[in-house]
Amino acid sequence: MIRTGNRDRSRDRRKDAKNDLKQYGFMPSLEEINMELKRRTEASDRYKIYKKFLSSLIVVAAFTVLIATLWLPVMKVNGTSMEPLLIDGDIIVAVKDVNLIKHGDIIAFYYNDKVLLKRVLGLPGDTVMVDKSGKVYVNNKYIDEPYIYEKSLGICNVTMPVKVQENSFFVLGDNRAVSIDSRSADVGNIHFERVVGKIVLRVYPFQRMGSVTN
Repeated sequence: MIRTGNRDRSRDRRKDAKNDLKQYGFMPSLEEINMELKRRTEASDRYKIYKKFLSSLIVVAAFTVLIATLWLPVMKVNGTSMEPLLIDGDIIVAVKDVNLIKHGDIIAFYYNDKVLLKRVLGLPGDTVMVDKSGKVYVNNKYIDEPYIYEKSLGICNVTMPVKVQENSFFVLGDNRAVSIDSRSADVGNIHFERVVGKIVLRVYPFQRMGSVTN
């Protein structure tokens, strides 16, 4: 009887070992291994693509900032002196090249610690006259200005006519009654070195996006 009990216990242990093997000794098939390797490879490929895309995005962003800083400054209009063409809050883009600037163009320039926006009426060597009614003459020729709110002598404490200095511009704001510009001795002629650039594009608000023309 004792021997029989031992044999029974041996059989029970072998049976339990079989059950344990079935439960814990599972080996994945070759197909399952291949599928797992494929999944890991695809995950790695996605990470590489994402990393490459992110790197490219950083390069593009850095290049855009460099372009904006060196050649295409982006600015926000602050004030009403260039209404009705440019409204307070408009976002505009300039081109940094004084050689592109001609009569009627709008420029941004430094004045004290600010950047102002005005329209170029006089180029170097021009003679500019603003009469009491606000009419503008350049080299004795009357300038028709359909873009201004209304004609006004505005804030003027310089002696007219004004001879535009070398490497300088004579500028006026379109909203003549409120604009402080070359009619003021404090502003005067705008030397090329003070010019930020010529305004060429409005990018915001979107419904008025487009080139900034006369």
